[in-house]
Amino acid sequence: MIGSANFGFRQPFAGGMEAHSWDLAIGLRRLGHHVTVYAGPGSDPGLGAVEMWDGGDLDLSQAARQDVSMGSEAVLAEHIAYQRTMLRLMRARDVDVVHLNCVHQLPVAMSTVLGKPVTATLHSPPTPWLELAYRSVRLDGSGPTTVAVSEHLSASWAQATGWRPSVIHNGVDLQAWPMGAGAGGYAVWSGRLVPEKAPHLAIQAARRAGIPLVLAGPAYDREYFTSRIEPALGDSVTWVGHLRQPELARLVRSAAVALVTPAWEEPFGLVAIEAMACGTPVVAVARGALSDLIDDQIGALAPAEPDALADGIHHALGCDRRAVRRRAVHHFDVRIMVSRYEQLMFDAADQTHLSANGAA
Repeated sequence: MIGSANFGFRQPFAGGMEAHSWDLAIGLRRLGHHVTVYAGPGSDPGLGAVEMWDGGDLDLSQAARQDVSMGSEAVLAEHIAYQRTMLRLMRARDVDVVHLNCVHQLPVAMSTVLGKPVTATLHSPPTPWLELAYRSVRLDGSGPTTVAVSEHLSASWAQATGWRPSVIHNGVDLQAWPMGAGAGGYAVWSGRLVPEKAPHLAIQAARRAGIPLVLAGPAYDREYFTSRIEPALGDSVTWVGHLRQPELARLVRSAAVALVTPAWEEPFGLVAIEAMACGTPVVAVARGALSDLIDDQIGALAPAEPDALADGIHHALGCDRRAVRRRAVHHFDVRIMVSRYEQLMFDAADQTHLSANGAA
């Protein structure tokens, strides 16, 4: 499994893609498969991940560094990390399937020369480089066997490319996200505190609704945090930082309601199903895949307006938490997700075997 070259897989996770990668790797191992994970520096030692890049300086001459084409060193390092990993896998003799669980274009572009079956998960809308990579490998009908994490994301790719990938929803470990009574009486917002997640909108909505708000997550964008979030803290708004999963689960299951406020077309919304697993109703901005996940039985969808979200909060407070939990159990159990990925990989391996025998 090829994950992010920039982030390791350990708690607290950098984002939803890293949490998904962890659950998928652990889930496949529990089914008896040997899974080697390639990731960025800092993964949990228990995962046994292979570091794609150690975070050190690039081995570049002074002449190269002074050239006018010299771009961002971080971008170059990421590119080389994926290139080295793909070249290593080309030589590997003990690999049955390679799974791409990243959003970089190079593994997609090199997938046709591995000589091994490749599967891939789409975690993002079409970006210029990623779309071009998929277009190039699909010209002759090759490339990874690819799935999207939501119907909305699949439709986005279909609209852009004319090719509609199948869908495997993300899942959560229901034991790690147990049912809670919501006795804390506050709203919770979790995720990366960045403009595209718009936690400032959650603050406005909670204040309009008259309910305390707890924010949890990493403040990666310091300028946004200091200008839009930090001045709003205090009184009824608290930021508890970047929590490990058990701490976050305790916070979410004690919340009366969860807010999800994307300012972009959210490809999935893992924080929404984490809340659902805890029985916590979800009030979400009706953008991206959240419109597929949320309805008035388990929360509310609303425009990106504080008053509309506040109305949604009042509605969600009356939702049956047992019904919210049941939605997660029936549709977003991580075991369902892992089983479907296992079948995806079996099918890809079988198809490659049949093609090879046909060619012979």
